[in-house]
Amino acid sequence: MSGEEKGYGLTNPKAAPQARELYRYLWETWGKGILSGQQEDPRRQCSQREMDYIREQTGKLPAIRGLDYIHDDFEGVNKRAAAWHEQGGIVTVCWHWGAPPNGIGYPSSQGEIDMEEALREGSDLNRAVLARMDETARALGELRDLGIPVLWRPLHEFDGAWFWWGKGGPKAFVRLWRLMYDRFTRVHGLDNLIWVLGYCGEPKEGWYPGDDCVDIIGADTYREGVHEELYRRMESITQKKMPIVYHENGPMPDPEVLCQKGPKWLWFMTWHTIHIMEQNTPEYLKKVYGHPYVITLDRLPWN
Repeated sequence: MSGEEKGYGLTNPKAAPQARELYRYLWETWGKGILSGQQEDPRRQCSQREMDYIREQTGKLPAIRGLDYIHDDFEGVNKRAAAWHEQGGIVTVCWHWGAPPNGIGYPSSQGEIDMEEALREGSDLNRAVLARMDETARALGELRDLGIPVLWRPLHEFDGAWFWWGKGGPKAFVRLWRLMYDRFTRVHGLDNLIWVLGYCGEPKEGWYPGDDCVDIIGADTYREGVHEELYRRMESITQKKMPIVYHENGPMPDPEVLCQKGPKWLWFMTWHTIHIMEQNTPEYLKKVYGHPYVITLDRLPWN
């Protein structure tokens, strides 16, 4: 039976072999262990701090490195992504997209725009939206050309409606997601992307963009616990079976509980700065990174 018949097929039929191989590994790992992930501080001068801290405390590194195009530091982010891939790690990229036409940075991502105009083909704002998509697509294309598969996590926490891409409501969000998916795959040929849809901690109905443009589904919360109810909610979003991830967290989930009772999150992604260094004690960090259920960089099968 082929990978596609087992459910391993990516939504993009032209997905690159590297993306297919990574997706297959994720499927085969799901339910057998949890991949450790760490979001880096997006400030270039601080970007290594979290990784250094984890290594100092545990002697290990996470399996997944989270990066962010938040400051339009495409060159720096791509350089670090390439280095991480070369080291044998898995790359995930999100984008705190500043409000179009020209917004950059976190405060701008929490702005507000006229979503109807933004999605109206040919409008000035629509052209600005497409121009920003194209700029980011070119950056992702550099990673494609290096043979690097990317867990691409755009437009996250959409249903929380605190970012501009969620403030226009679910119908506008779905149109925006599908517009990006189509433009990135069809126009830009980004066959290295695995599309990760990230809900907030209280998922709402009506925001799912469709089985044909989502490869992995997840949610986040910065509360303690393993969040069984949140996992079950993710299972109910769609009848399509796909890996479910804890795509942002503060306190890391207890691996002892996860391996005994579940839920079967495929990965966790601890946020940067205070979330890794203050919301998790050094002792707890050692416990998590040393637990056999937790997959760290050195335990990825190709390392």
